[in-house]
Amino acid sequence: MKFNFTGPFLAGLAKVVAGSSVRWVDCHPDTCQRIYFANHTSHIDAVIIWASLPKHCRELTKPVAAKDYWDRGWFRRYLARSLNALLIDRENIKVHRSPVESMLKEIGDKYSAIIFPEGSRNDGTTLRDFKSGLFYLAKKRPDLELVPVYVDNMTRILPKGEYLPVPLLSRVIFGPPIWLENGEPKTDFLVRAREAVSRLRDV
Repeated sequence: MKFNFTGPFLAGLAKVVAGSSVRWVDCHPDTCQRIYFANHTSHIDAVIIWASLPKHCRELTKPVAAKDYWDRGWFRRYLARSLNALLIDRENIKVHRSPVESMLKEIGDKYSAIIFPEGSRNDGTTLRDFKSGLFYLAKKRPDLELVPVYVDNMTRILPKGEYLPVPLLSRVIFGPPIWLENGEPKTDFLVRAREAVSRLRDV
């Protein structure tokens, strides 16, 4: 049997570096299939959220990350493998190989995923508009729980353009699941999902 010692080490290191306080609001850890969708301010957001999950949930959760960043250099590739990350190609998108189809294929009927619907990082003050991927995931897999997550203080821990994190206190807040409602337009759903994440900032 092959053991992954790096994953647990990274989870412990992320907790030390971020000092994250984890809260579950009208939601609780579960191994059911979920899409955790969060605000995006730092390259280590996915690691912090992943590390905030209990071990039994972590083992069944794949952080979704940009292939053009995490596939650059042996060390980033090694970290991505250790986190069981799902790398998405943002540059060579084709109809038969869309990011949504790749995600659904990788998670199958077993894994959950961590995604960032803004697409690119924000400045830490205002969430960007959500891109359509979350909507299509919800439409193709209505059985998945969509759990909003708000990560606070990450722009100060790993500012844009920096490579070494600065230890500070952060918060990771998991909110109540949402689902795509019957007949709900894409724009309305994405606004509702964005508000579900934004509301957690004041919890």
